[in-house]
Amino acid sequence: MTALTEREPPRASAAAPASLEVRSYGDRLFKLLLTIGAVSVPVLLGFLVFELWQGARLAIAKFGLGFATSSVWDPVTEEFGAFPLIFGTLVSSLIALVIAVPLSLGVAIYLTEFAPKSVRQPVAFLISLLAAIPSVVYGLWGIFVLIPLLRHSVFPLLRSGLGFLPLFHGPIYGPSMLAAGIILAIMVMPYVMSVSREVLMAVPNTQREASLALGATRWEAVITTVVPYARSGIIGAVILGLGRALGETMAVTMLIGNRHEIASSLFAPGYTMAAAIANEFSEAVGDMHLSALAYVAFLLFLVTVIVNAGARLLIWRVARGSGAGSKAL
Repeated sequence: MTALTEREPPRASAAAPASLEVRSYGDRLFKLLLTIGAVSVPVLLGFLVFELWQGARLAIAKFGLGFATSSVWDPVTEEFGAFPLIFGTLVSSLIALVIAVPLSLGVAIYLTEFAPKSVRQPVAFLISLLAAIPSVVYGLWGIFVLIPLLRHSVFPLLRSGLGFLPLFHGPIYGPSMLAAGIILAIMVMPYVMSVSREVLMAVPNTQREASLALGATRWEAVITTVVPYARSGIIGAVILGLGRALGETMAVTMLIGNRHEIASSLFAPGYTMAAAIANEFSEAVGDMHLSALAYVAFLLFLVTVIVNAGARLLIWRVARGSGAGSKAL
């Protein structure tokens, strides 16, 4: 009996190193998988840039940087310029932000500061569902509902009231830069609203209580304390919406009119870089036409990177401090 008791400890001590060895092997395998996943992102990005550059070589060699400032787009004579496409992309995205940001921020403030608890979650859930709707559905809705409404009611009203401005004069077509901007605004609102709401909810209650204790009303506490505390996160939400608007393709293609022109009126048709690629790539004739479309894709990539880098710099400058937005980002 005594001999058995003395032999048991060596068996237990022999199993422990084996278990530790297996655990260590699992840790190394897990670390290896995570490392591969992390490294694959910049590798895929580099591969994407290389492929775009390779596809655009012919157009880059022929047109150079003048491609971004030329307004000619003639596949027959193989003369291409992307300035109307860049203009349409930036203007339609700007219109979307001008419409979507105040509405989204207002909804986020209402849901976090003023709405009863029984309303907050259902409304936030319904708004978040808008992000799950495919863009082609937005496009069809825009064709059958939004454009008739704009053409017969909203656009004539804008022209009669603000027609003295170049932005709201000229003939009304229906498919236009303004229609594309409105549908983009509807599409980016769920993203801006959801992130803004999360950031506003992260503001400590002590900030609100301190402001109210100093005599501020509810709206004064929101404007002077809550929103400034979360401003970096709100800017991040706006940039997320901008990135969504810049890359949107299908709904914009169905509503913007697809015309290679630059017009001062928002009632006039336009074109975007993503829409041009989607429309013409399958029908492109000749290597130069394909290369020009690849050059457009390369410029779209550069525009997106520049906008996001500038926005990131802005967030970094604003977020220097301890705001909720900087912690959320």
